[in-house]
Amino acid sequence: MSEPESVPPVPEADPEAAAARRRAALRRPLWMAVLLLVLAAGALWVTSTMTWGATRVKPDATGAEVQPALVPMALFCVAAVAAAVALAGWMRRVLGALVVLAAIVVSRVVVAASPPAGAYAVALAGMLPMAAAGLLLLVRGAAMPRLGGGYQTPGAARRNADPERELWNALERGDDPTDRD
Repeated sequence: MSEPESVPPVPEADPEAAAARRRAALRRPLWMAVLLLVLAAGALWVTSTMTWGATRVKPDATGAEVQPALVPMALFCVAAVAAAVALAGWMRRVLGALVVLAAIVVSRVVVAASPPAGAYAVALAGMLPMAAAGLLLLVRGAAMPRLGGGYQTPGAARRNADPERELWNALERGDDPTDRD
């Protein structure tokens, strides 16, 4: 019995479609991080409105009254959504580290307050997506697309281009770069 011959990989028929799939694959983690941060913000806000029990001042205190850090952490998640979309490169990784640290703070704040089981579950449902989004931004943040990177005008793209690369692009278009009228 003979072994089957290996078939060489067939190049993509449509290189533009392959490039579009690569761009979509890079964009996916960014939107996953955004969605996780929105979920975390919602869960932390709900936790802050739930009744956590009696305090010295009030018999039915909410989470925001028992632990005032819950609302600012929910707002931090909303701000992190805007920052995740606007930042790029190492700055997005720094944001990811800050989000992970904030998730650790949320877990410590909630554990220190010892809320009822329902409020604890909702707070955990906010802290876990927050930590996951932070890790995603920390690990894959530099590879994610940046805001407005694909919307450069042709003039701006030409100014930013490498002069040697521009000569090759002219040759590919069929222009003679030595013919300067």
